[in-house]
Amino acid sequence: MALTSRIVAFQLAEPVKARGVNEQWLGGPYPRFRFLLDAAGLVGYISPMAAHDHDPNEGSNLSEVELRVRALETILVDKGYIESAALDRIVELYETKIGPHIGAQVIAKAWSDSSFRQSLLEDASKAVNAFAQVGSVGEHLIAVENTPQLHNMVVCTLCSCYPTDVLGLPPAWYKSFAYRSRTVKEPRAVLADFGVALPAETEIRVWDSTAETRYVVVPMRPAGTEGWNEAQLAKLITRDSMIGAGLPKKPSEVA
Repeated sequence: MALTSRIVAFQLAEPVKARGVNEQWLGGPYPRFRFLLDAAGLVGYISPMAAHDHDPNEGSNLSEVELRVRALETILVDKGYIESAALDRIVELYETKIGPHIGAQVIAKAWSDSSFRQSLLEDASKAVNAFAQVGSVGEHLIAVENTPQLHNMVVCTLCSCYPTDVLGLPPAWYKSFAYRSRTVKEPRAVLADFGVALPAETEIRVWDSTAETRYVVVPMRPAGTEGWNEAQLAKLITRDSMIGAGLPKKPSEVA
């Protein structure tokens, strides 16, 4: 398993515990995860360096962040704060049972079933939780719908609040100061940076996430998908489209 996946595990240790996953299944009691979360602060600090290029002659194929993650994991394992197998299980959990594929399934269902769509808009937490495979998902969640007249965007101006259990880990740009500050001031310019050009008459509404309230955008269903089943539709739905920073894929892109 790639070392970069270990960063995911470090960051997700507490969210997994918070959803009631058995402590022993993850490799230890809660105090160990408290320490792990503190350690993840270091990982979060160095994570922007992940894209740094290295000279192949430096003697290692690992990036700087991967080397640091390996060192951090070694220390935590040696001190008995976490087990390597537990990190593997956390990564597997978020790759197979929790993450953006949950959001894609939800949106595809909303596109196909008008009754579910209405339920999602009225109580997203309840509607999304029906898709949970482990514990519960979608807590404190609100769904906002895009229309030809209105485009929604989600931001967290204070930090990086985000529905991780529905959309997976937030992208680096979502947590950046540039995105958090510019989105509320000039959302149309930010969308242009992402390659999204909306008609001038389309209103753009920005939703500010908090620890108590998270948002997911229901993007507009692409034309030319009449008769598609939910599995086909789910392939069109991107993480960015559920944040409002992008649009769904075109049918030709997945056909």
